[in-house]
Formats: sequence, structure tokens, C-alpha cells
Amino acid sequence: MLDAAKRSSAKRITAVIPYFGYARQDRKDRPRVAITAKLVADLLATAGADRVLTMDLHAAQIQGFFNIPFDHLYASAIFIDFYEAKEISDLAIVAPDIGSMKMARAYSEFLGASLAVVDKRRPSQNISEVMNVIGDVKGKNVLMVDDLIDTGGSLTQAAEAVKKLGAKDIYACCTHGVLSGNAVERIEKSPICEFAVTDTIPMKPNLKSDKIRILTASRLIGESIRRIYNEESISSLFVNQR
Repeated sequence: MLDAAKRSSAKRITAVIPYFGYARQDRKDRPRVAITAKLVADLLATAGADRVLTMDLHAAQIQGFFNIPFDHLYASAIFIDFYEAKEISDLAIVAPDIGSMKMARAYSEFLGASLAVVDKRRPSQNISEVMNVIGDVKGKNVLMVDDLIDTGGSLTQAAEAVKKLGAKDIYACCTHGVLSGNAVERIEKSPICEFAVTDTIPMKPNLKSDKIRILTASRLIGESIRRIYNEESISSLFVNQR
């Protein structure tokens, strides 16, 4: 599609990619593996993209893989409004792993909530084990935040860990719901009372659940496209929400 637009003499081509695939392959975490996030960045630019628009990268440094303008949207603009309207008392924001700590801190500051983090390890790919919970969650309502949920193992284990430590209602949200394998079944059986996810990845009809709440990112992405077209600021959309 990029090549077709380029060969049709398009003045400027913006690749709008709500979920940037291969984002977790941003480094060599073991021998003889590809850094596919960099490869995809090169492919997009070579194919003809003049600009890229995406949301909540798994690793923010992926922006440095591009030699073209790159706009990074934050789903916090959607989720913060959603949870502010709920007016949840005694709220604690929990990062299900160290990698989501920066995101959790931003939610904590904006929602005026306390902060905790789950310390885990990965004995093998897509398998995680909870080691410790750092922070106080006893008697608190918990909101767990992450950028991407794949198999749901880390999230549900973290939810069980904070529940054992005395947490009350447990909410969870993530930007990209990959939800592979039996992820939905795990969420159904977990202590999580509500799981909010954006529609950056379309939800398959057979993966519907009463616990899952889908929030649309269309207005945020649409406004960003409008601003790019009119050469206006996008960063002003996210004042105090990073």
C-alpha cells in the first residue's frame, strides 16, 4: 500500500499503525535473534512512509529506530478519563512488572493514587513467575496498567498476588489486547473484576467476556491525523498524561 501510494506521486504518506507489531523484539535478549522492530522500521521507510503514527510502544526507544518523523500516542488520555469518572476510592496503581513502572507512575500521579510494582521473573518465553510485590496494596482498590497483554499470564498472576496481600477490587487496563491462547479464560478465572482495553487490535467475536470493556481509540487517532494533516501540535494532546 505504501509503495502504491508512493508510485502514484503522493505528496506525503503517513503510516497510521495503532499497534506496532514486533515491538517486543527491540534488542538481542539472547544470542542469534533478530531485532525485528528495527527491521520493520526500515521496511516502512523504504516502502515510502514519510511519517509514522502509533500508540503506546512496548519500548519507547523504538522511536530512535526511525529516521523519519514519528508520532507516539498515549492511551493514558483515554484510560485516565475513564477511571476518573468511576471515582474509585483508596486506589493503588500497580505495575505488573518492572517494564510498566514508568507508565504506572504516570497514572499514579494523575489519579492521585499510591504506587506498587510486582517483581517477576521469566524462566522461559511467555512464562512468568511472581516473586514479590513492592508497595502497600492491603485494603486498597487496585488498578493494574500495562501497554500489552499477550497470554495474560503475568497480569493474572500479579492480580492473584495482590489479592492474597489483601487488595479489594482489582481493575486492569492495557492498550493492546493481543489476548492469544487462553488469555480470555485466564482473565475470566482471575480476581480481576474489570479489564479495559482499547480497540487498537480488533477483538475477535469468540473472545467476548463480561469482564472485558473495550474503549475506542478512534477519536484520539482521528484528532491526531487531523493535526498531522494541518501541521498542528500533537504533543499538546498529552499535557500531564505521560
